[in-house]
Amino acid sequence: MKPILKWAGGKRWLVPYLSTIWNMYRLYNKEPRLVEPFCGSLAVSLGLNPQRALLNDINSCLINFYKHVQNGLIVEITMENDEKLYYQHRNRLNELIKEDNLSKEAAEIFYYLNRTCFNGLCRFNQKGEFNVPFGRYKKINYIRDFTNYKEVFRDWEFTNLDFEEVKIEPDDFIYADPPYDVEFTQYSKEDFTWTDQERLVEWLKDHEGPVIISNQATSRIIELYKDYGYKIKFLTAPRRISIDGNRTPAREVLAIRNLEEV
Repeated sequence: MKPILKWAGGKRWLVPYLSTIWNMYRLYNKEPRLVEPFCGSLAVSLGLNPQRALLNDINSCLINFYKHVQNGLIVEITMENDEKLYYQHRNRLNELIKEDNLSKEAAEIFYYLNRTCFNGLCRFNQKGEFNVPFGRYKKINYIRDFTNYKEVFRDWEFTNLDFEEVKIEPDDFIYADPPYDVEFTQYSKEDFTWTDQERLVEWLKDHEGPVIISNQATSRIIELYKDYGYKIKFLTAPRRISIDGNRTPAREVLAIRNLEEV
């Protein structure tokens, strides 16, 4: 199934490549559990369609939305491509965030903002407030009924934790897509720094099952992954979201461990 949300850096384009690796692993491990410490738009999970999955993200609004979709979300709020309505809904979501009240209403508003905001970005300031401006779309197709995702999500577990708190099992197939090693990392209230990039590979170093990490191919990222024994592949990623209109393909690195056949 297609991802529900627009997402900067979404990995739908990577699914055909990952599917080959995933299906190979399944030959020897029947119905393995897919673990995504940074699940984002769920492009990979929906593309691989595992029976079991543990899907985590530090973005509490995102996970709240997915949990309501898992329960058969039907959106009841007003959704229009209107600037005044957009900022009303944005203010309301930030009120709910301050009240620590991530409810069905918050899930509905988060979806609306994602479809309506500038470039489908997901950005929060240090106060935890969603602060993406209104978008400039001529037409937006909104979905109100998400019940067709309920069955797909049935045996998937969603958590809202720092990645180091995610409880992994020895034979889990882990795909990690952390915030890229670029200047902008304010995807959630908590910034993602170089220390977190190092913390991620340290956390995964003793995992016995397959590990795949994707990131922008900066020199220090490549060096970091090589230092931890990853096999490195370089891929060209499409750039679908760009503030300045630049659509030049981006060079990405795919770091692989415990899959010697790949």
